[in-house]
Amino acid sequence: MFLVVRSVFWLTVAYMVIKPGVDFVDAQAMSAQAMAAGQQVIAEQIQAIECDSFQCVGGKAVIAAALQSSPPVGTPMHESPTHGPAPIPRPRPDWAG
Repeated sequence: MFLVVRSVFWLTVAYMVIKPGVDFVDAQAMSAQAMAAGQQVIAEQIQAIECDSFQCVGGKAVIAAALQSSPPVGTPMHESPTHGPAPIPRPRPDWAG
C-alpha cells in the first residue's frame, strides 16, 4: 500500500512540474547566449591584464584570436551530404535463379 501512495505522490509532483501545454525554452538559443556571455567575460579579464613584455602581448593576441574563431555549436552530423551508397542487398544475378 505504501508503494502505491509513494508512486501517486511522485507522479503528482511530476505532473505539477511538467504540465501539459508548457512551452520549454529553446536550449540551443540559451546555449548560444551563455557561450557569448562567457566569451565576453573571458575577453574582459584578458584585457584587464597589464603587459610589459612582448610574450604577454603575443599571448593575449593568440587567446583573443582563439575566442573570435570558435566554430558554431550544435551543428548535427546528420546534415552532412551522403555519397550514393551501394544498394543493399545487392540484386541477384539472372543465372542464379
